[in-house]
Amino acid sequence: MRDEAEPGASGRTARSRRQLLAAGTALIGGSLAGRAIAAETGGEETPPHVPRWMKEPGADVGSQPYGQPSPYEKDVIRNIPKGGKQYTSSASRTPLQDLDGIITPNGLFYERHHGGIPEIDPAAHRLMIHGLVERPLLLTMDELRRFPTESHIYFLECSGNPGFEVIKQGKTASDLVGLASCCEWTGVRLKTILDEVGVKPEARWVVAEGADAAALARSVPLAKCLDDALLVFSQNGERLRPQQGYPVRLLLPGFEGNMSVKWLRRLNVVAEPAYSREETSKYTDSMPDGTARQFTFVMEAKSIITRPSGTQRIAEGFNEITGLAWSGRGRITGVEVSVDGGATWQSARLQEPVLNRAFTRFRLPWTWDGQPATILSRAIDETGYVQPSFADLTAIRGMKSFYHNNAIVPWRIAADGEVSNGYV
Repeated sequence: MRDEAEPGASGRTARSRRQLLAAGTALIGGSLAGRAIAAETGGEETPPHVPRWMKEPGADVGSQPYGQPSPYEKDVIRNIPKGGKQYTSSASRTPLQDLDGIITPNGLFYERHHGGIPEIDPAAHRLMIHGLVERPLLLTMDELRRFPTESHIYFLECSGNPGFEVIKQGKTASDLVGLASCCEWTGVRLKTILDEVGVKPEARWVVAEGADAAALARSVPLAKCLDDALLVFSQNGERLRPQQGYPVRLLLPGFEGNMSVKWLRRLNVVAEPAYSREETSKYTDSMPDGTARQFTFVMEAKSIITRPSGTQRIAEGFNEITGLAWSGRGRITGVEVSVDGGATWQSARLQEPVLNRAFTRFRLPWTWDGQPATILSRAIDETGYVQPSFADLTAIRGMKSFYHNNAIVPWRIAADGEVSNGYV
């Protein structure tokens, strides 16, 4: 009879299984073993007892016509600032620290409004394409949906995520960079519609206008419109929510969020930009010398650790460091993590899929020794751009701007395991 340790296929299999189990036990060991033992002698709902939810039938499938999260997840909600007038200029943030993967659920997708959320009847809504075109069009939603459609996963981010002067005020990942989300978008290529109307040779820009009370308008380079721009009517497989531009919005992958005009009603093809309110008094970057950067469309590479992150608490021993990275210039090619305040860096693992202009989840195994520490992450995109530190970024752009702050976010871990904003 062969001993398990004897060379051979069966011996190698048995030994490898034992080694794997031993490694797993060592990994969770100290901090979790006591918890497992405690659970055995816990309340009436823990094994080996039969919990109450096994003793009677559950809710009927028809009791919730539209599916809802578990009531035990009631605290996973959008982060809405208190005291603001939500019917004017307002926003809500995605709870990034509470989510897994890369897809943001529709009900948790961040919002940014300039004149409240209009209630639009899709049967009465029209999309007008006019200006420097050969054949102007006025499309119903049904007519728009007759064109070929496609779906893509892209992130969307507000250019003020966060402002330079407010970065020390946030406590959670949502507070700091929660004006960013990622989902699957479905719609028609804008190029398809522009080919249909026939763009005249002198055209260089397209002015997009929304049907909200602010009539928000942004000038979009024609080159972007002919590249990957979409006219979107669905998000994560269902029709857009009113907060996201129902019944149709523009989506410009990688560009600052306000340019992806919601409740889209008009596309005016022109030779020059409109210099609208949203591209003069707003969404320009004030520089230290008194000048301003204008038409800074692309959102640069950024990352944030979402666990452990602000207001969370960790235990000594194994803790996975995980977070999100994204870039408006293309794919993320690497994320580096530091657990010593930036003195040294190590490469995190990128979780598949790694997509163009989409959130990328990164992970790094870490064993915390119980001593105070500062953890950071920095993203690298396919152009070779490396996410800068706050000091390096503001040395060039100063502190007058409210937009395009993609600096590294540090988290400080105290000796008791409490995690807080490392900028403070």
